[in-house]
Amino acid sequence: MDDIPDRIEHTILGPTTTPADVRTCLDEALQYGMRACIPPWAVPLATEYANVPLTAVIDFPHGQGQTDSVCQAAKLAWDAGADELDMVCNIGLLKAGEDDAVRDHITEVVASVPVPVKVIVEAPLLSDDELERVGQLVADADAAYLKTATGFSEGGATVHDVEILSKYLPVKASGGVGSWADAEAMFEAGAERIGASSGDTIVREWQAETQGETPTKPETDRDDADTTDGY
Repeated sequence: MDDIPDRIEHTILGPTTTPADVRTCLDEALQYGMRACIPPWAVPLATEYANVPLTAVIDFPHGQGQTDSVCQAAKLAWDAGADELDMVCNIGLLKAGEDDAVRDHITEVVASVPVPVKVIVEAPLLSDDELERVGQLVADADAAYLKTATGFSEGGATVHDVEILSKYLPVKASGGVGSWADAEAMFEAGAERIGASSGDTIVREWQAETQGETPTKPETDRDDADTTDGY
């Protein structure tokens, strides 16, 4: 796997995220050749600051917005320069058996923008049957990816969940992926992307393993990885 950095979305999404935090995330993404995943308000800042492939989160972290407002948010993020969008599935409707409503909502959001849309399904809250259902619904809605979790709920990505979801669409494994060992397990389970606030750590550990070295931690690393931003 020689394209690991390009498959990592370095993430900063916490409620206290500042412009300085976003710039640090982008600096690290540039340094290690990663993508970045940021709040929608930060997209204009990011596009002016650095040439990094950008994902913006939409209707994050609960996925309970009305369809028109979520579509508008998607358009605004794309207009501002987002290359991809991560929207949150309405898990309450899924659990209530409102499958048509879930699919139709996602379909409209996907159709509202000309960029790839990943759908976060909050896998830790779902049974295997619900994972199978939502995987098919998201595929039917023409989304580009399934994404495991926001990191703000119960638990994060697991090998088991990735194995199920990858039967339907490419998977972005997010939530609790803090090391190269974690990321490698997700890739082996079928994930195509990783979302992590520890993206820099993952890439350094991967580089060290491939070069037979011990990874070092730069002084510029954020101290809030995998705590304040949910990943």
